[in-house]
Order: sequence, then C-alpha cells, then structure tokens
Amino acid sequence: MKRSSDQPQTGLKLAMSAGLASVLVAGLLVALKLWAMAETGALSIAASLADSALDLMMSLGAAVAIVYAARPADEDHAFGHSSAEDLTALAQALFILISAGVIGWAAAQRLLAPAPPTLVSEGRGMLVMGISVVLTLALVWWQGRVAKATGSKVVAADRLHYLGDLLPSVGAIAALWVSSTWGIGSVDSVVALGAAGVLAFGALHIGKSAWDALMDRAADPEIQTGIAAIARDWPGVRGFHDLKTRTAGSRIFVNLHIELDGDQPLRDAHDIGAGLRRAILAAYPQTDVIIHKDVYHGQSQVLPGS
Repeated sequence: MKRSSDQPQTGLKLAMSAGLASVLVAGLLVALKLWAMAETGALSIAASLADSALDLMMSLGAAVAIVYAARPADEDHAFGHSSAEDLTALAQALFILISAGVIGWAAAQRLLAPAPPTLVSEGRGMLVMGISVVLTLALVWWQGRVAKATGSKVVAADRLHYLGDLLPSVGAIAALWVSSTWGIGSVDSVVALGAAGVLAFGALHIGKSAWDALMDRAADPEIQTGIAAIARDWPGVRGFHDLKTRTAGSRIFVNLHIELDGDQPLRDAHDIGAGLRRAILAAYPQTDVIIHKDVYHGQSQVLPGS
C-alpha cells in the first residue's frame, strides 16, 4: 500500500506532467497556426492563434506555480506555499474572462461587417486545425485525469483554456469548409460568440473557487462529514469537537479536537491520535491534519465546524 507521505510527491509529479504537456502542446499549436494563418489569411485562425499564444503564456505560468506551490513549509510560510495555486488560478480566470470579451466583441464586429473576409488555401487550414483539435483533446483528457486526482486548481484552470480552444478550432474548420464549398465566411463568428460564452462561464467558476480558497473557505461539506464519521467511529475516541477546515490550492487543512480517557497512559493516547490522523489521510490524501487531544468530560460536540 502506498504511504500517505508519498501522496504529495505523487500529486506533484502528476501536476507537473500536466503542466509540461500543456506547454509543449501550446508551443506546437502556436507554430502550426502561425503557418496556417500565413497560408490561408483566415481571421478565424488568427483568433485561434492568439488564443493559443495566450495559452502558452498561461501554461508557463501554471507550471511555475505548480512547482512553487509544492515547496515545503518554511519559517515564513508555516502552512506551505499552496496558495500560489489559487493566486495563479485567479489571474488565469481574469485573463480568460478578458479573452472571452475580446473574442465576443471581434465576432460581433465581424457579423456586423458589410462583407466577410475572403479565405484561401482552406484545405491546408482545415488540416492544421484538425491536428490542433486532436492534440487538444489528448491534452484535455490527461489534464482532466490529473485535476481529478490532485484537486489542482491550476491544472483545472489550464484545462479550461484548452476546452475553450476546441470550439473556436472546430468553428475555424467549419468556416474554412463553408468558405471553400459555398463561399460563406461568417460561420466562424457565430461559433466564436458561443465559445466566448463558454469561456466566460468557466472563468467565473474557476475564479470563484480560487477566491473562496484565498478567503479560507471551509472544505466541501461532504469531506467534513466524512472526516467527522471517521473520528466518531475511531476506537478510543469518546467524542470530538471544533472540527475546522480551510482550503488552499489543492490542499485542505484540518484541525480537530478529540476527547480521550484522561486516565489512560500518554502513549496510548498518542497512538489513538496518530492512528486517526493516518486514517483521515488515507481517506483524503489532499489533507493536512492536526489533531488536538482533550480529556473527555462526558459531553462533546460532534458536528463539523462546531
């Protein structure tokens, strides 16, 4: 069985693999779309290129944040550096929101223009955009697995970038195909408006999550209830109170007071607390648990956050 102490390192390796993959994919997409834009003159590809360039910049920032957030606690940061994830995710959400506004504005301007732009070499453009869709789908699949396994908000925010890329990329393919078939060049503007809406909604969701963590919001009620159930049923624990949690990045900090028989040896009391802590870490590897031991007096509060 994997020790709970191994979990942070495993999570870091997963998060770093997602960060490195996003940087490599973004760099490749920028190069491919730059060539395709020069070949076709398509504004839809130019917009997708700008989005990929932004993704590359944000992916580099995300990779740096993941490494910094994984640094161990020190004298100036007693609870570690995991809040760097929330700060980066908040900045990413802001950039995504701005990008959504720019994309939506540009799409509306194009729809209102007297004549759509003339596109050329549509076949080459469709080939490049098709390759970009395949690469993006592979990256999004891996980032989704990593975000679910680690709870990293940075990886989740970075994944949102690339999910947002899929719709404009498909829209660019559709625009190139329609242009080459019927000579209609405004289809991508309609798709771009939809993509802008999806980006804005996702950015608000990621931003709210990061903001809540920076404001020390409590962990999900389901996690609190699960921790309470483990403490309530743990052998030797007569009761517990003051179960408090807060989130920071992908970490959840837990403080819990347990009530024990005051007449038992100190070693036995220590073993009960240590065993309970290991059980909580095994059930919720993303937690950092501090347990305080009190003497049982016959009454206790067992509700989370009491």
